[in-house]
Amino acid sequence: MAVELDAVADALLTVWEAARERTTSRVSGAQLRAIMLVEQHEGINLRRLATGLDMLLSSASRLCDRLVAAGMLEREPGRFDRREISLHLTPESRRLLAELRDDRRQQLAAILADMTAEGRQALLRGMREFDEAARHRNASVQSVEAAGPWPAVPRERPVGIPAQERPGNETRVARTA
Repeated sequence: MAVELDAVADALLTVWEAARERTTSRVSGAQLRAIMLVEQHEGINLRRLATGLDMLLSSASRLCDRLVAAGMLEREPGRFDRREISLHLTPESRRLLAELRDDRRQQLAAILADMTAEGRQALLRGMREFDEAARHRNASVQSVEAAGPWPAVPRERPVGIPAQERPGNETRVARTA
């Protein structure tokens, strides 16, 4: 089943990637992931951002420096600890995300229009179940990691994406076509 899903998921991933290329020429893939993570967790600190992006703290800090310089993120001193910085989206980054999502939705709507009503409903039902299972699995992995280093539990990689090809790891390995 995983092999078949991987094969048919290419069309969906192509829509996603094409929309990203059309609307996010101002930011890299890693920067876009950072913006999306800040959107999900408004006020996130740098350490949590680095963990969420699976990056070293120093790399996440440099990434944020570039996003602040580009007008995509704002840094704000923490309320309780002035040394801790919280990250927030700017109106420009919100516009960028809105453009990206609008582009994706337009492309998806055109493709969905070519499907039967039954096919669209089955796809939506399956994707909702997939999303729920993925969120449950991710929450389980995070709760084990939060419990501490004993016993050591290896971190899982996203399914189907080798570590060197995950967004945020662009500088580690050059991809060959």
